[in-house]
Amino acid sequence: MTTASLPALRRALAAASAALPAILTLCACLGAATATAAVPVVVLNGDAAGEGFNDPTPAAPVGGNAGTTLGEQRLIAFTYAANIWGSQLTSTVPIRILARFDPLPCTASSGVLGSAGAWDVYADFPGALKPNTWYPAALASKLSGTDQSPASDPHIGATFNSRLGLAADCLPGAGFYLGLDGNFGSGTDLVTVLLHEIAHGLGFQTFTDEANGAYYAGTPSIWDHYLLDNQLERSWVEMTPPQRAASAISGNGLSWNGATVNASVPGVLGPVSRLGISGPAAGPAAHDYEVGDASFGPPLANPPLTGQVLPVVDQSNGTGLACAPLSPLNALAVKHNVALVDRGSCPFVQKALNVQNAGAIAMIVVDSVPGPLTGLGGADPAITIPAIRVSQTDGNAIRGQLLRRSRTRSGVIASLGVNPMRLAGTDAERRILMYAPNPVQPGSSVSHYSTDAKPNQLMEPFLSGDLSHDVAPPRDLTLPLLKDIGW
Repeated sequence: MTTASLPALRRALAAASAALPAILTLCACLGAATATAAVPVVVLNGDAAGEGFNDPTPAAPVGGNAGTTLGEQRLIAFTYAANIWGSQLTSTVPIRILARFDPLPCTASSGVLGSAGAWDVYADFPGALKPNTWYPAALASKLSGTDQSPASDPHIGATFNSRLGLAADCLPGAGFYLGLDGNFGSGTDLVTVLLHEIAHGLGFQTFTDEANGAYYAGTPSIWDHYLLDNQLERSWVEMTPPQRAASAISGNGLSWNGATVNASVPGVLGPVSRLGISGPAAGPAAHDYEVGDASFGPPLANPPLTGQVLPVVDQSNGTGLACAPLSPLNALAVKHNVALVDRGSCPFVQKALNVQNAGAIAMIVVDSVPGPLTGLGGADPAITIPAIRVSQTDGNAIRGQLLRRSRTRSGVIASLGVNPMRLAGTDAERRILMYAPNPVQPGSSVSHYSTDAKPNQLMEPFLSGDLSHDVAPPRDLTLPLLKDIGW
């Protein structure tokens, strides 16, 4: 058997391991129907007295979480998420998770919610499905039937942001929602974040360097056997380091090629959304566009929603942010039409509510910078109109055809629907795409699903407002991937 430690993660959690943490066993039995699949989870509480899981700040029970202090509610939410994963997996070896709350990087508009991963990796142990291949500690122990890690070590290390929503410079107003019912409103659902991060620790990650394509300690990970460059039709274990590095920044060129995920994709992912532009004034802008879906409002569907495109103009340069209730002239323009607005200055849901309140039937958001197309994040059940995002180049092409409009008509017609021949977030062979932006985003690239998937998946790199606590089909493809690698 070969073993190796993951030094970056260990350094990040060194203080936790030195704290002689309290041990809490979470029985993941959710009833007789799932008892045979239950995996006991042992939480190593890495927080010092008075912080994190031990924070004594009084808290009112919320959303099924009966804890009466902030620390207790955090632990109950962690228990709940661990139970979900434990009920889905099989192993005779309890899974140990070293967990803590610490300040993580954040600003007033964005932040790191948490991070987690395998504590150690193992190769060539009894029961390994592939030789000369790294497996994360929890999976290696499951496959061998014997704990591969020293009893004093965790299998998974995890840290979550202790300042989120509690400080003016760390996503104020979007702190962790500690309820268990998913009714997080404008908050950040902690259970969803926990499910995501625990999945990384279970093996939803590569140990190969995505920037240079080099194997960790000269050995591929089990992940690399299923990563496929869909242009070369080669897995990462069949490629050279430079080829793997190029694949990691290939956009839509990187797919997952595991049998369980491939079989599950058609029952989980929906058709790709499309925006068609036509009409007497559309000119060279008349064609179909790729779009990013919103996590709020109704999804696009067929028959398509159609309407004339009218811009919101509330900036001196002729653009429109729609961050405030629309002026009478802008409201007159977008009423019964499709509102074209620009990204920036306020949340997407605020823009959507403002144009909806003015009578718009849909919203198109033009990106403010060049780059890969992504969706529109946020959540607000009050939004009843569809919304999509287009690239800066495409948005400017559409805007250029609106210069000769009247106050209420433009002659540029938008058709918002779906293409039933393509599944969102998949390649030509209907294999789900992996996240491979250019340049590489350390910690996100390669070890997540593409942001193009619809519905949004738990293991995308960004938290979406439409996620549930499901980890399996027909809603989610996280469990099928873990099954592919050996769970």
